[in-house]
Amino acid sequence: MMLVRLCRRNFCTSGGSGRPWLFVGLGNPGDKYKGTRHNVGFDMIDAFAEAQGIPMDSVHCKALFGKGFVDGVPVFLAKPQTYMNLSGESSGPLAAYYKLPLNRVVVFHDDMGLPCGVLRLHHNIGHGSHNGLKSVIYHFRGNREFARLRIGIGRPPGQMDPKAFLLQKFNATARERIDGALREGVGVLKQLMSKGLTESARCFNTEQKYKHKRLQTMPT
Repeated sequence: MMLVRLCRRNFCTSGGSGRPWLFVGLGNPGDKYKGTRHNVGFDMIDAFAEAQGIPMDSVHCKALFGKGFVDGVPVFLAKPQTYMNLSGESSGPLAAYYKLPLNRVVVFHDDMGLPCGVLRLHHNIGHGSHNGLKSVIYHFRGNREFARLRIGIGRPPGQMDPKAFLLQKFNATARERIDGALREGVGVLKQLMSKGLTESARCFNTEQKYKHKRLQTMPT
């Protein structure tokens, strides 16, 4: 136990220029769910890890886990393997283990309230009936002060069951939009780590509002 604590302390202080960030992507484990709308939180973690050269090569607190530095700032990346509705069973213990205040935690998740490929960066908002967020908030003891990167996936067409829609894979057009959004997400997350949430969210959300207007009437 002493060795674990020493390694944790050394990573958080050596080579870094600030307190670490914890990025948590929500999704479901297993090939069955890979590439589905409900798993874009996992996709965002993978995109950020690949862009920054951070290996997701360990398991910690019921999550696939990676750690590295971005411009000298430590960052932890996690994909809970608990299934979506129990995501808090992983994210809560991770934040506690590294003794991180919730203003250093960002959760990535799918959002049917935004057009496919549109992003928003917020903090201290409700769960919006998202079961993964409900679990996260519960395991943060009701505290909502963490940031969220909302990843728009659009609404189900016609009378389609939302649950079935969430577990569908993207068609080619929607996948292209999501891949573009993931690249934008990597950029804003790097900015967030250097400039903080308030400034990053203000500029980024303004840009995304214009994108929203362009995309909201287009089919996905």
